[in-house]
Amino acid sequence: MTRHFLSLHDFTAAEIGGLLRLSAAVKKDPAQYRSALSGKSLAMIFQKSSTRTRVSFEVGMFQLGGHALFLSSRDIQIGRGETVSDTAQVLSRYVDGIMARTFAHQDVLDLARFGSVPVVNGLTDDLHPCQALCDYLTLREIFGDLRGRKIAYVGDGNNMAHSLMFGASKVGMDIAIASPEGYDVKARYFDLALADAAGAGTKVTLHRDPREAVAGASAVYTDVWASMGQEEEAEARRQAFVGFCVDAELMGLARPEAVFLHCLPCHRGEEVAAEVVDGRQSRVFDEAENRLHAQKAILLWAMGGVDIV
Repeated sequence: MTRHFLSLHDFTAAEIGGLLRLSAAVKKDPAQYRSALSGKSLAMIFQKSSTRTRVSFEVGMFQLGGHALFLSSRDIQIGRGETVSDTAQVLSRYVDGIMARTFAHQDVLDLARFGSVPVVNGLTDDLHPCQALCDYLTLREIFGDLRGRKIAYVGDGNNMAHSLMFGASKVGMDIAIASPEGYDVKARYFDLALADAAGAGTKVTLHRDPREAVAGASAVYTDVWASMGQEEEAEARRQAFVGFCVDAELMGLARPEAVFLHCLPCHRGEEVAAEVVDGRQSRVFDEAENRLHAQKAILLWAMGGVDIV
Protein backbone atom coordinates (compact mmCIF):
# COMPACT_ATOMS: atom_id res chain seq x y z
CA MET A 1 0.00 0.00 0.00
CA THR A 2 1.06 3.57 -0.66
CA ARG A 3 2.23 5.19 2.56
CA HIS A 4 0.44 8.47 3.28
CA PHE A 5 0.98 10.79 6.24
CA LEU A 6 -2.34 12.61 6.58
CA SER A 7 -3.31 12.46 10.26
CA LEU A 8 -1.78 11.13 13.48
CA HIS A 9 -5.11 9.42 14.08
CA ASP A 10 -4.23 7.00 11.25
CA PHE A 11 -1.25 5.60 13.19
CA THR A 12 -0.98 3.25 16.14
CA ALA A 13 0.94 4.14 19.27
CA ALA A 14 3.68 1.72 18.15
CA GLU A 15 3.93 3.41 14.76
CA ILE A 16 4.12 6.89 16.28
CA GLY A 17 6.79 5.58 18.64
CA GLY A 18 8.66 4.23 15.63
CA LEU A 19 8.48 7.56 13.81
CA LEU A 20 9.76 9.35 16.91
CA ARG A 21 12.66 6.92 17.26
CA LEU A 22 13.50 7.33 13.56
CA SER A 23 13.35 11.12 13.97
CA ALA A 24 15.80 10.92 16.86
CA ALA A 25 18.11 8.66 14.87
CA VAL A 26 18.06 11.02 11.88
CA LYS A 27 18.85 13.95 14.15
CA LYS A 28 21.71 12.12 15.88
CA ASP A 29 23.40 10.80 12.74
CA PRO A 30 22.14 12.62 9.61
CA ALA A 31 25.07 11.39 7.52
CA GLN A 32 23.72 7.84 7.74
CA TYR A 33 20.71 8.87 5.65
CA ARG A 34 22.26 11.35 3.22
CA SER A 35 21.61 9.20 0.15
CA ALA A 36 18.45 7.43 1.33
CA LEU A 37 16.22 9.26 -1.18
CA SER A 38 18.82 9.68 -3.91
CA GLY A 39 17.20 10.30 -7.28
CA LYS A 40 13.75 10.90 -5.78
CA SER A 41 11.66 14.06 -6.09
CA LEU A 42 9.04 15.62 -3.83
CA ALA A 43 6.42 18.01 -5.24
CA MET A 44 5.55 20.63 -2.60
CA ILE A 45 2.15 22.27 -3.15
CA PHE A 46 1.68 25.52 -1.24
CA GLN A 47 -1.71 27.21 -1.18
CA LYS A 48 -0.57 28.84 2.09
CA SER A 49 2.78 30.57 2.49
CA SER A 50 5.23 29.24 5.05
CA THR A 51 8.68 29.61 6.55
CA ARG A 52 9.17 26.42 8.55
CA THR A 53 7.24 24.03 6.31
CA ARG A 54 8.92 25.05 3.07
CA VAL A 55 12.47 25.31 4.39
CA SER A 56 12.36 22.14 6.48
CA PHE A 57 10.93 19.96 3.69
CA GLU A 58 13.19 21.42 1.02
CA VAL A 59 16.32 21.13 3.15
CA GLY A 60 15.19 17.72 4.39
CA MET A 61 14.90 16.32 0.87
CA PHE A 62 18.33 17.76 -0.01
CA GLN A 63 19.91 16.19 3.09
CA LEU A 64 18.35 12.84 2.17
CA GLY A 65 19.82 13.03 -1.34
CA GLY A 66 16.59 13.92 -3.11
CA HIS A 67 15.09 16.98 -4.75
CA ALA A 68 12.10 19.16 -3.82
CA LEU A 69 10.00 21.29 -6.18
CA PHE A 70 8.14 24.30 -4.80
CA LEU A 71 4.72 24.71 -6.44
CA SER A 72 2.54 27.66 -5.43
CA SER A 73 -1.04 28.13 -6.64
CA ARG A 74 0.41 30.50 -9.25
CA ASP A 75 2.77 27.84 -10.57
CA ILE A 76 0.35 24.99 -11.23
CA GLN A 77 -3.03 24.68 -12.91
CA ILE A 78 -4.84 23.74 -9.69
CA GLY A 79 -4.89 27.49 -9.03
CA ARG A 80 -6.66 28.04 -12.36
CA GLY A 81 -9.43 25.48 -12.10
CA GLU A 82 -7.77 22.10 -12.70
CA THR A 83 -9.23 19.50 -10.36
CA VAL A 84 -7.25 18.08 -7.47
CA SER A 85 -7.78 14.58 -8.89
CA ASP A 86 -6.23 15.54 -12.23
CA THR A 87 -3.33 17.27 -10.48
CA ALA A 88 -2.73 14.19 -8.33
CA GLN A 89 -2.67 11.86 -11.31
CA VAL A 90 -0.37 14.09 -13.37
CA LEU A 91 2.12 14.72 -10.56
CA SER A 92 2.20 10.99 -9.78
CA ARG A 93 3.66 10.44 -13.26
CA TYR A 94 6.52 12.86 -12.53
CA VAL A 95 7.46 12.69 -8.85
CA ASP A 96 7.91 10.16 -6.05
CA GLY A 97 5.93 12.01 -3.39
CA ILE A 98 3.67 14.99 -2.78
CA MET A 99 3.62 17.33 0.21
CA ALA A 100 0.66 19.72 0.34
CA ARG A 101 -0.04 22.75 2.52
CA THR A 102 -3.64 23.66 1.78
CA PHE A 103 -6.75 25.28 3.17
CA ALA A 104 -9.32 22.50 2.65
CA HIS A 105 -8.49 19.19 4.31
CA GLN A 106 -10.38 17.42 1.53
CA ASP A 107 -7.65 18.51 -0.90
CA VAL A 108 -4.99 16.35 0.75
CA LEU A 109 -7.45 13.47 1.04
CA ASP A 110 -8.16 13.75 -2.69
CA LEU A 111 -4.46 13.95 -3.54
CA ALA A 112 -3.99 10.67 -1.67
CA ARG A 113 -7.12 9.11 -3.16
CA PHE A 114 -6.42 9.90 -6.80
CA GLY A 115 -2.62 9.91 -6.86
CA SER A 116 -0.36 6.86 -6.80
CA VAL A 117 2.54 8.25 -4.74
CA PRO A 118 2.84 9.03 -1.01
CA VAL A 119 1.11 12.22 0.15
CA VAL A 120 2.23 14.14 3.23
CA ASN A 121 -0.10 16.61 4.91
CA GLY A 122 2.02 19.73 5.44
CA LEU A 123 -0.98 21.52 6.98
CA THR A 124 -4.68 21.97 6.33
CA ASP A 125 -7.33 24.04 8.08
CA ASP A 126 -8.21 20.90 10.05
CA LEU A 127 -4.92 19.18 10.87
CA HIS A 128 -1.19 19.82 11.23
CA PRO A 129 0.30 16.37 11.89
CA CYS A 130 3.92 17.20 10.96
CA GLN A 131 4.01 19.91 13.60
CA ALA A 132 2.44 17.71 16.26
CA LEU A 133 4.94 14.92 15.57
CA CYS A 134 7.85 17.31 16.07
CA ASP A 135 6.20 18.65 19.23
CA TYR A 136 6.12 15.20 20.81
CA LEU A 137 9.68 14.60 19.61
CA THR A 138 10.69 17.76 21.48
CA LEU A 139 8.88 16.66 24.63
CA ARG A 140 10.50 13.22 24.51
CA GLU A 141 13.92 14.86 24.27
CA ILE A 142 13.11 16.91 27.38
CA PHE A 143 11.27 14.41 29.56
CA GLY A 144 12.03 10.97 28.14
CA ASP A 145 9.01 8.74 28.75
CA LEU A 146 5.89 10.87 28.37
CA ARG A 147 3.41 8.42 29.86
CA GLY A 148 1.42 9.92 32.71
CA ARG A 149 2.30 13.50 31.83
CA LYS A 150 -0.12 16.19 30.69
CA ILE A 151 0.00 18.74 27.89
CA ALA A 152 -2.25 21.80 28.03
CA TYR A 153 -3.34 23.68 24.93
CA VAL A 154 -4.67 27.22 25.41
CA GLY A 155 -6.41 29.00 22.55
CA ASP A 156 -8.30 28.40 19.34
CA GLY A 157 -9.56 24.86 18.78
CA ASN A 158 -7.80 24.73 15.43
CA ASN A 159 -5.67 22.33 13.39
CA MET A 160 -2.95 22.35 16.04
CA ALA A 161 -5.39 21.45 18.80
CA HIS A 162 -6.79 18.60 16.72
CA SER A 163 -3.40 17.10 15.89
CA LEU A 164 -2.11 17.46 19.44
CA MET A 165 -5.24 15.62 20.63
CA PHE A 166 -4.56 12.75 18.25
CA GLY A 167 -0.91 12.53 19.23
CA ALA A 168 -1.36 12.72 23.00
CA SER A 169 -2.89 9.27 23.46
CA LYS A 170 -0.29 7.74 21.12
CA VAL A 171 2.54 8.85 23.45
CA GLY A 172 0.62 8.22 26.68
CA MET A 173 -0.13 11.82 27.63
CA ASP A 174 -3.29 13.44 28.92
CA ILE A 175 -4.34 16.59 27.09
CA ALA A 176 -6.45 19.50 28.35
CA ILE A 177 -7.71 22.13 25.92
CA ALA A 178 -8.98 25.54 26.97
CA SER A 179 -10.89 27.63 24.40
CA PRO A 180 -13.48 30.40 24.66
CA GLU A 181 -17.05 29.62 23.68
CA GLY A 182 -17.46 29.46 19.93
CA TYR A 183 -13.85 28.44 19.30
CA ASP A 184 -13.91 24.81 20.41
CA VAL A 185 -12.25 21.89 18.67
CA LYS A 186 -14.45 20.24 16.05
CA ALA A 187 -16.78 17.65 17.56
CA ARG A 188 -15.86 14.89 15.11
CA TYR A 189 -12.15 15.19 15.96
CA PHE A 190 -12.87 15.38 19.68
CA ASP A 191 -14.93 12.18 19.47
CA LEU A 192 -12.12 10.39 17.65
CA ALA A 193 -9.59 11.62 20.21
CA LEU A 194 -11.83 10.48 23.07
CA ALA A 195 -12.03 7.00 21.57
CA ASP A 196 -8.24 6.88 21.17
CA ALA A 197 -7.77 8.04 24.75
CA ALA A 198 -10.20 5.44 26.10
CA GLY A 199 -8.18 2.72 24.42
CA ALA A 200 -4.88 4.12 25.68
CA GLY A 201 -6.02 4.89 29.24
CA THR A 202 -5.37 8.62 28.84
CA LYS A 203 -7.63 11.67 29.17
CA VAL A 204 -8.85 14.39 26.82
CA THR A 205 -10.66 17.25 28.55
CA LEU A 206 -12.13 20.56 27.38
CA HIS A 207 -12.18 23.72 29.50
CA ARG A 208 -13.32 27.32 29.40
CA ASP A 209 -10.82 28.41 32.07
CA PRO A 210 -7.17 28.26 30.93
CA ARG A 211 -6.09 27.92 34.55
CA GLU A 212 -7.94 24.62 34.90
CA ALA A 213 -6.31 23.28 31.75
CA VAL A 214 -2.78 24.34 32.68
CA ALA A 215 -2.84 23.12 36.29
CA GLY A 216 -0.31 20.29 36.68
CA ALA A 217 0.76 20.30 33.02
CA SER A 218 4.29 19.40 31.91
CA ALA A 219 3.90 21.39 28.70
CA VAL A 220 1.83 24.46 27.85
CA TYR A 221 1.06 25.07 24.19
CA THR A 222 -0.62 27.89 22.31
CA ASP A 223 -1.08 29.14 18.76
CA VAL A 224 -2.06 32.40 17.09
CA TRP A 225 -5.66 33.46 17.64
CA ALA A 226 -6.26 34.25 13.95
CA SER A 227 -4.75 31.75 11.54
CA MET A 228 -3.99 32.33 7.88
CA GLY A 229 -7.23 33.06 6.06
CA GLN A 230 -8.88 34.46 9.20
CA GLU A 231 -7.38 37.95 9.02
CA GLU A 232 -10.79 39.62 8.78
CA GLU A 233 -11.75 38.01 12.10
CA ALA A 234 -8.62 39.18 13.91
CA GLU A 235 -10.18 41.96 15.99
CA ALA A 236 -13.22 39.88 16.96
CA ARG A 237 -10.92 37.06 17.96
CA ARG A 238 -8.75 39.36 20.07
CA GLN A 239 -11.85 40.31 22.02
CA ALA A 240 -13.04 36.71 22.37
CA PHE A 241 -9.65 35.50 23.60
CA VAL A 242 -9.19 38.04 26.40
CA GLY A 243 -7.80 36.08 29.34
CA PHE A 244 -6.24 33.39 27.14
CA CYS A 245 -2.74 34.88 26.89
CA VAL A 246 -0.08 32.49 28.20
CA ASP A 247 1.82 34.68 30.64
CA ALA A 248 4.11 34.00 33.58
CA GLU A 249 1.17 33.80 35.98
CA LEU A 250 -0.51 31.11 33.91
CA MET A 251 2.75 29.18 33.44
CA GLY A 252 3.12 29.27 37.22
CA LEU A 253 0.15 26.91 37.53
CA ALA A 254 1.93 24.21 35.53
CA ARG A 255 4.49 21.82 36.99
CA PRO A 256 7.81 23.38 38.06
CA GLU A 257 9.66 21.70 35.18
CA ALA A 258 7.00 22.64 32.59
CA VAL A 259 8.02 23.95 29.19
CA PHE A 260 6.30 26.30 26.77
CA LEU A 261 5.69 25.33 23.13
CA HIS A 262 4.34 27.25 20.13
CA CYS A 263 4.25 26.20 16.47
CA LEU A 264 5.25 29.75 15.37
CA PRO A 265 4.98 32.39 14.15
CA CYS A 266 3.87 34.00 17.42
CA HIS A 267 2.40 37.37 18.30
CA ARG A 268 4.03 38.57 21.50
CA GLY A 269 1.52 40.31 23.69
CA GLU A 270 -1.45 38.44 22.21
CA GLU A 271 -1.54 34.66 22.65
CA VAL A 272 1.77 34.62 24.57
CA ALA A 273 3.67 37.12 26.67
CA ALA A 274 7.21 37.98 25.60
CA GLU A 275 8.44 36.96 29.06
CA VAL A 276 7.24 33.42 28.35
CA VAL A 277 8.16 32.84 24.70
CA ASP A 278 11.59 34.42 25.28
CA GLY A 279 11.98 33.01 28.78
CA ARG A 280 13.77 30.05 30.34
CA GLN A 281 10.81 27.66 29.94
CA SER A 282 10.45 28.24 26.21
CA ARG A 283 11.51 25.50 23.81
CA VAL A 284 10.05 27.01 20.66
CA PHE A 285 13.28 27.07 18.66
CA ASP A 286 14.20 23.49 19.59
CA GLU A 287 10.69 22.64 18.48
CA ALA A 288 11.11 24.52 15.19
CA GLU A 289 14.40 22.73 14.49
CA ASN A 290 12.73 19.39 15.09
CA ARG A 291 10.40 20.00 12.15
CA LEU A 292 13.40 19.15 9.96
CA HIS A 293 14.25 15.89 11.73
CA ALA A 294 10.66 14.67 12.17
CA GLN A 295 9.81 15.38 8.54
CA LYS A 296 12.91 13.61 7.31
CA ALA A 297 11.68 10.58 9.25
CA ILE A 298 8.26 10.90 7.61
CA LEU A 299 9.87 11.10 4.16
CA LEU A 300 12.09 8.10 4.88
CA TRP A 301 9.06 6.07 5.91
CA ALA A 302 6.72 7.26 3.17
CA MET A 303 9.10 7.52 0.20
CA GLY A 304 12.08 5.44 1.29
CA GLY A 305 10.28 2.37 2.57
CA VAL A 306 11.91 2.52 6.01
CA ASP A 307 9.94 0.45 8.51
CA ILE A 308 8.91 1.99 11.83
CA VAL A 309 7.63 -1.10 13.69
